Amino acid sequence: MAALGVAVIGFGWMGRVHTQAYARVPHHFPTAPTVRLVSVADDVPGRAAEAAQRYGFEESTAEWRHLVGDPRVAAVSITAPNFLHREMGSAFAAAGQHIWIEKPVGLTAADARAIAGDVQVTVGFNYRNAPAVEKARAIIAAGEIGTVTHARFRFLSDYAAHPEGALSWRFERTRGGNGVLGDLGAHGVDLVRFLLGEIDALVADTAVFIPERPRPAAATAGHERGSGPPGPVENDDWLGSLLRMASGARVTLDCSRVAVGEQNSYGFEIHGTEGALFWDFRRMGELGVGAGPSYQDEPVRTVHVGPRDGDFGAFQPGAGIPMGYDDLKVIEAARFLRSVADGRPYGPTLADAIRAAEALEAMEQSAASGGWVTVSR
Repeated sequence: MAALGVAVIGFGWMGRVHTQAYARVPHHFPTAPTVRLVSVADDVPGRAAEAAQRYGFEESTAEWRHLVGDPRVAAVSITAPNFLHREMGSAFAAAGQHIWIEKPVGLTAADARAIAGDVQVTVGFNYRNAPAVEKARAIIAAGEIGTVTHARFRFLSDYAAHPEGALSWRFERTRGGNGVLGDLGAHGVDLVRFLLGEIDALVADTAVFIPERPRPAAATAGHERGSGPPGPVENDDWLGSLLRMASGARVTLDCSRVAVGEQNSYGFEIHGTEGALFWDFRRMGELGVGAGPSYQDEPVRTVHVGPRDGDFGAFQPGAGIPMGYDDLKVIEAARFLRSVADGRPYGPTLADAIRAAEALEAMEQSAASGGWVTVSR
């Protein structure tokens, strides 16, 4: 097929990651559709033009609406702040343009549902793309650790731990939504669902630990210091939740954006009646596996994923060679392009984003009421 015309909407860190992923797809997935970088859109003065020059887009614009319905653009990456997702996503979907969009897809489940159209939508739940995670899913499905009884998932980070971190859109309710729930909790819920199935009910607590931050002096990129007058933090820094799975398993989910000493400490411990699995994102290619006849004092061995696990073989020829975060986005890009070419989804979809958002809203409801909440299905 002819090269697929794509545009990237919003060029902060994640816009750059998407763009670099598109460029790397042919290196790792030579049978995937090829990409033509048509346009990049960002309203920060000079940012789009600089991105176009650096990464080879044919043009740049400060107005994303100019690309809606553009016949040159078959697909778009939406990497703008959360509060823009609904307007952007619904406009491009209605115009028949396929979408690769970052989680949590808007501020609410209603925002995610509003992106309706006969298009492919891939959502940026990248951690499920790790070959060790896919290997863990296969081990669970094969019954190699028996029936899953309980698990612990964690998404702990320090990106907002500094009290002088700028009061960017991430900390505002109207633009950043529910804070750490949408940022890290969405990833946690998706990973729980990917590995263990649907959530039946939950109870949760949330907290704001840094109630005030300095306002930014200019547009921010990443997590910069603020120098302006202080303003209130309007969404949560921390989430703790107990999940009751439809399977009967119990899961704890712990998320924080202010965890001093924790740099992207994401992972899980999954226990079954006959074994256990352990994974740490920072050692992405390793999976701890404890399974055997002992039950008690069962040793845990470290398994290094290899070419037969997930898409590891598209990057490295043998086990023990590390992959990185950007590699997960290359996998995501390749699956998105394949979805567009084949007309059916590969990887996380809009339905997954909606289910995650529904669980997060149930957590907010539980934190407010102090009780258990059933997750709609």
